Amino acid sequence: MSPKGRPEGEHRSAKHEGSHVGVGGPPETSDEALRASVVATALAMNAHGINRGKSGNVSARSRSERFDGFLVTPTGLAYEKTTPADIVPVTLEGQPSGSRLPSSEWRFHRDIYRSRADVNAVVHTHAPFATTLACHSRGIPAFHYMVAVAGGRDIRCAPYATFGTQALSDHVLAALDGRRACLLAHHGMIAVGGSLTQALALAVEVETLAEIYWRALAIGEPPVLTDAEMDIVLEKFATYGQPRRVEE
Repeated sequence: MSPKGRPEGEHRSAKHEGSHVGVGGPPETSDEALRASVVATALAMNAHGINRGKSGNVSARSRSERFDGFLVTPTGLAYEKTTPADIVPVTLEGQPSGSRLPSSEWRFHRDIYRSRADVNAVVHTHAPFATTLACHSRGIPAFHYMVAVAGGRDIRCAPYATFGTQALSDHVLAALDGRRACLLAHHGMIAVGGSLTQALALAVEVETLAEIYWRALAIGEPPVLTDAEMDIVLEKFATYGQPRRVEE
């Protein structure tokens, strides 16, 4: 699916609420290095078992002097056969360039970058456990404190819409409001971050949480932590893992 001309529909803004642990930092400035990193991340998500085959897609924001937009995996090309030259540049107006067509999901990548200045990378996978929950339109509630790693008290599931459509992109932006990850009903999951490394790590964490939640559901609906407790966790996550500032 190739975007032509101006983007379809209007993008919706997303608030930057919740903890921003693990988000931030400048994107890589070299498009050549960024292309290689996009390929490596796509291969890594399959190697981690959170994606299989040609499904899913990966992108990274580019802020080079030559191009202001994002670089995304091409549609329908096996990741093991994808080279850095195959990665597709797409402007923030939705215009691709190069010899390959962009991922059919280019719209939600574009709209996330247009709406979220804190996001420099997007990883979309069809992770088995996350997708199992999504097929029941289930998000992931605060059954475990680590749910806060996605930036809020829960991980939402966006309503279903046909892949590649503006309707799906609109649902994604709403589900990511104040969050860094969401599930997609009857589809998969999305994780975003300040870098490809952060987005991939978050996708792995969300799939781990989805698996634990799925296993807990086999026993029965698990109890969830209170909003007050999750707010405490979110506050603690805001500085978790950060080095102390050295006073000069």
